[in-house]
Amino acid sequence: MEERWTVLKVLQWTTEYFGLKEIDQPRASAEVLLAHVLGLERIQLYLNFDRPLAPDELAAYRDSIRRRAAREPTPYITGKQEFWSLELEVTPAVLIPRPETELLVEKALELVKDSSKRVLDLGTGSGAIAIALTHECRAVRVIATDTSCAALLVARRNASRHGVDDRIAFVATDLFRGFSSSSPPFDVIISNPPYVGEKELPQLAPEIIRYEPKAALLAGPQGLAVIRRIIGDASAYLKEGGSLLLEIGAGQAEIMRAELSGDSLMGRFEFIRDYSGILRILHIQKVRG
Repeated sequence: MEERWTVLKVLQWTTEYFGLKEIDQPRASAEVLLAHVLGLERIQLYLNFDRPLAPDELAAYRDSIRRRAAREPTPYITGKQEFWSLELEVTPAVLIPRPETELLVEKALELVKDSSKRVLDLGTGSGAIAIALTHECRAVRVIATDTSCAALLVARRNASRHGVDDRIAFVATDLFRGFSSSSPPFDVIISNPPYVGEKELPQLAPEIIRYEPKAALLAGPQGLAVIRRIIGDASAYLKEGGSLLLEIGAGQAEIMRAELSGDSLMGRFEFIRDYSGILRILHIQKVRG
């Protein structure tokens, strides 16, 4: 007689298997994958513990287990990730949105409030930042850029899904190269740029090293190459009193503090800690032209 695999049984087996494979949060990973395969919310699994899996469901779940055991990130398997309480499509063409990046959105919303500000989102990836901003503030208008056309396609689909595509213009360009000095200046420039140093990469989780796009991660020996480019060019595209918001990596604040102290083009700056106490956001306000 063929073995009967119920929801509870496959969850127990997968949790133990993922634990042996040293998968982070093995039970949660098992639940997310099974809920995805069955088309259920995670909470519904607990109401269906005795439900047996059909052969096609079991085959699909086994495939997702194989992929996760190979350290493929769960969001790439399910094709979705929550950010700012919004479900976003993610593919290997885009970096998986992280909770700490929501701090960028929080700070940007403080700056734009409920006014018709012009915002530039550099390196938009999945569109997470731009979509969260326009979802919260209906008056704001965003131009979102990326060098990857594949990423921009994902971002456009996410914007359309959440009904904000009419307030975001997606542009394929490398940082500021698609803009001229005569372009209307922005009130806020925001970015979660690549900030991983080359020596740091081998220390990252296999999920990141093997699967996430290197162009969205790596930025020279110290991880500061792109950040420095943005800071060096931002003044020409910011209104006086406008703000530049950048996500930075752990340990980079002190390097940037020393460099910014002698900057004559950009004015006041501050570093903002994330909920883990890491100096995560660099906020620079332009006070001189």
